[in-house]
Amino acid sequence: MAPKIRSWVHSVKPLGDFPSAARGDAHPPSDSAPTLPTPLETFSDSSGDKSGPLARALALLFEPSPILYDALVPALAASIRSTSTPPILSYTHLIDTAITTIAAWPDAQQAAFVAAHPRIGEIAGLSALSAQEQAARATPPEVLARLAHLNRLYESVYPGLVYITFVNGRSREEIKDEMEDKLGIEHSTSPDEPSSNSLASVEEATERWTGELRRAVVDVGKIAKARLRALGEAEEAQGA
Repeated sequence: MAPKIRSWVHSVKPLGDFPSAARGDAHPPSDSAPTLPTPLETFSDSSGDKSGPLARALALLFEPSPILYDALVPALAASIRSTSTPPILSYTHLIDTAITTIAAWPDAQQAAFVAAHPRIGEIAGLSALSAQEQAARATPPEVLARLAHLNRLYESVYPGLVYITFVNGRSREEIKDEMEDKLGIEHSTSPDEPSSNSLASVEEATERWTGELRRAVVDVGKIAKARLRALGEAEEAQGA
């Protein structure tokens, strides 16, 4: 029997709807650049507290969401408390441990975690780092309209999933082409073609569906490591 994906995915609030405390921010948002807690604070935080340094770090490296606070933070806090698991000694190790933890979850929870990331081409309600990642280059409005349609197509073809990819400096137009290739459709700037009912849906829990989910989880980890590099570069620039 296929897993019940939608109930988890649709429990994820749109980014920007979280109050400061729910996002794990110790203070209200400001115009200052986001910064990670110190490694000592993060890697010794076994409390599982939603406003603790571990939660704040994870929300910054990934995206704030109910499943991050309710499932990932407690799981990693338990790992920190455990005497049978190696200690986490770096942020790279923290990201790897997080992705390993997520990959062991049921598909519905993995899909919910992936869905916490903004859709490709979204421009409203983004976290500071998502805004930087998605707006690195100016995007023509017709490409944004096309991406919105491609997101709808993807979510029709892969029910319960949201398209996530490691952008890695590419433009939104390049990602548009990638999404079209993934869906097996021609490159275009049409905002409404082809129609969603013209593409066959992939059944949940099949090899193709789960393969796409696994790819998305891996890419979430790549995004987190890119954010870590960006944060490190920002901290070095501030300290220069």
